[in-house]
Amino acid sequence: MSATRAGTGRRIVLWRHGQTSWNLERRFQGSTDIELTETGVAQARRAARLLAALKPDAIVASDLKRAAATAAELAELTGHDVAHDAALRETYAGEWQGLTHDEIVARYGEQYAAWKRGEPVRRGGGELETEVADRAAPVVLEHADKLPENGTLVVVSHGGTIRTTIGRLLGLESRHWESLGGLSNCCWSVLGEGARGWRLMEHNAGTLPEPVLGDDD
Repeated sequence: MSATRAGTGRRIVLWRHGQTSWNLERRFQGSTDIELTETGVAQARRAARLLAALKPDAIVASDLKRAAATAAELAELTGHDVAHDAALRETYAGEWQGLTHDEIVARYGEQYAAWKRGEPVRRGGGELETEVADRAAPVVLEHADKLPENGTLVVVSHGGTIRTTIGRLLGLESRHWESLGGLSNCCWSVLGEGARGWRLMEHNAGTLPEPVLGDDD
């Protein structure tokens, strides 16, 4: 997928939701609607204070409770309304949802191994990663298209959906998306728009983005 209008210096911050009880239990959440823990709310408030300093122009979020509650903390500080979109939900993973990591490996070992090898796998009979990118990436680009020059969009979503969206916007083959690694709760990645499209500026960050000095711009 190509970038939107080139060279306008826009920025997309892809922010993972705060901690949930299933995160602590290492349960695969997928599209199950799990709320934040008290720690998760505190994480969201801390991160929101940092991200508010970027003076975002717009906020869009998954409509699942854990992402919506995370986005609400930033909305309160910035005064922006949050656009909620079901297309930003986490990967639907069928029979994997609600299982712990160990249970998945024990019951679906070959399927899990194939997924980790980068093969297209319907985990638990659910969505392919490319299908997640098909629904999520266009929503992100639609909102990015509305940004002013040098504007910032904050996207509040889920680890898997963020990774597949980044992979799609960077033009990486889907088998390489796993190489991006995961996001910790309430950490974020930053895509910046350059003359040749989107590029990854920060990944799994918990501090404000810093200018890259000595780059080849």
